Amino acid sequence: MSENIKNKTAFRTAFTVLFLLSSSYIYAQTPQQAQPVQQQIQPAQPIQPAQPAPVIKPMIIVIDAGHGGRDGSTRGLFSKEKDVALDVAMLLGQTVEKEVENTKVIYTRTEDVFIPLYERIDIANKAHADLFISIHCNSMPSSMRGRTETSGVETFVSGSGRLGEQETAARENAVILLEKDYKDNYDGYNPNDPESFIVLSLMKNAYRIQSIKLATLIQQQYIKVGRVNRGVKEQSLAVLARAGMPAVLTEIGFISNPEEEEYINSLSGRQEIVQNIKNAIQEYKKQLFPN
Repeated sequence: MSENIKNKTAFRTAFTVLFLLSSSYIYAQTPQQAQPVQQQIQPAQPIQPAQPAPVIKPMIIVIDAGHGGRDGSTRGLFSKEKDVALDVAMLLGQTVEKEVENTKVIYTRTEDVFIPLYERIDIANKAHADLFISIHCNSMPSSMRGRTETSGVETFVSGSGRLGEQETAARENAVILLEKDYKDNYDGYNPNDPESFIVLSLMKNAYRIQSIKLATLIQQQYIKVGRVNRGVKEQSLAVLARAGMPAVLTEIGFISNPEEEEYINSLSGRQEIVQNIKNAIQEYKKQLFPN
């Protein structure tokens, strides 16, 4: 009887072991469901807008056509200075805006009108201009012997000069007398009084060095095409006296000389003059802003 009980007990033990092994095997073969992985979702980063390219201020150039309107007595055999100056000034402005990168041109006049000298430079000052260029034609006095033989180009900057060397200043400043309140506009300056030039010379131009640099570059360009060089000069010119920027007055030729009058009235001559001044502006800008 005890032997029988032992056999049953052994049988049960063996059965239990087999059952457990079988269950383990079946569990191992059954695909287990993957536990979801908790991922922390990062908040989306805001898209940074593209940074705009820095705005580079254009070089503002005021181009002044000398004289105009009732101020227009200087003439040659067939043309008037005020008309030549206006045509060259307009062509220069168009050429500069087209060929000199990042420039803006402002004109003191675009038609045959009278503009007081102090208003011309005020236009430049109010525009915070970088350059002021005044276009004129030279002329010798009608009473002067050999007046038709004098030729060449010269460029002026504001300065004292010598009282005996103020012929151009006297001629260019004479227009002041056409202004109603000229003594108030020019601090008591009287173009009929040679000593009065000292009034304009005291209106110190803080941009003298830069003005001389630009004037020199203009003269160098004239020389390259064979023009007669009369140099860079300092005189007490009212149109330049209060300039808040480098400022020059360039005499593009003698309208009293028949050959030069033909030249400054021809399309080729005007184009050459304009290219000379434009090249000088480009070189000035390159030296001032090398990058």
